[in-house]
Amino acid sequence: MYRIRFHGRGGQGIKTASRILGSAFFNEGFEVQDAPVYGAERRGAPMFAYVRAARAPIQERGAITHPDLVIVADESLVPVPAANVLQGVSPHTVLLINSAESPATWKERLKRIGSIVTLPVSAEVTERAELPYIGAICAGAAARLTGVIRNAALADALRAELGAHGEAVVAQNLKQALAAYDAMQAHAGSVVEGGAIAATDYAMPEWVDLPFEAARIAAPDVFAPGTSVQVNTGVWRTLRPVIDYDLCHRCAWVCSTLCPDSAIQVRADGAPQIDYDHCKGCLICVTVCPPHAIRAVPEREAQQAEEMKGATA
Repeated sequence: MYRIRFHGRGGQGIKTASRILGSAFFNEGFEVQDAPVYGAERRGAPMFAYVRAARAPIQERGAITHPDLVIVADESLVPVPAANVLQGVSPHTVLLINSAESPATWKERLKRIGSIVTLPVSAEVTERAELPYIGAICAGAAARLTGVIRNAALADALRAELGAHGEAVVAQNLKQALAAYDAMQAHAGSVVEGGAIAATDYAMPEWVDLPFEAARIAAPDVFAPGTSVQVNTGVWRTLRPVIDYDLCHRCAWVCSTLCPDSAIQVRADGAPQIDYDHCKGCLICVTVCPPHAIRAVPEREAQQAEEMKGATA
């Protein structure tokens, strides 16, 4: 059985990638499972999707813990513990990473002896986290790595999954998927089916007792230490909302009220202030701002601007 896991962030098309690959397997005569798994359903939040494919009926259920192939659409997820990118990865597992770094660099960084492959990207792409069509690209590359999916089966699957979005969208995604498929030719068949997993090895999960706490601590807002304030969810962002205070009308009740994570506070002068440690980059504030004073900036670009500002201060 092929056990394949896709890792990415909300909004990057990871669910679509798993559906395309699952449909391509089905077109080749396989029994298939594919499903997404979400945590916080916000743009930029870590999520994953999985695909199982076998020539016989599939009896396994649940998330994949012994993957044959792991696809990482966003390399910034690798060091995030909550993303669990490397869960169950063994020397048998092929790791496919969307990264400008070489496979050799990743092998040294992760200290692993298994196979690592990086996704091809066109030279004009400068912000890999915002790479268009990444879902289709991941699906195309994964299909080739298995060595059992023809490009015609991949194309039919992609058309079936994206057909409702119009021919122009299908054409662009198909072009990118087939380019990634062709680019993986040297690694075709490197992903090998994993064997059966014995039920006798199953271990029951440990239960965690959650004590009852006062609402001042446990309420769904950040009030005190010991709550989600300790979790830096700002690392989920691919785009950062930035306020232009020259355009801001000080109607902070709009953006601060509609922020789903209470990451926008109101200053004494009535202006909003964003808590970037806990802003996940869902960009609702950008959408609802009446004077359009909040714009979205690629996170890497924003960090570079901060570093330059600190160096000249």
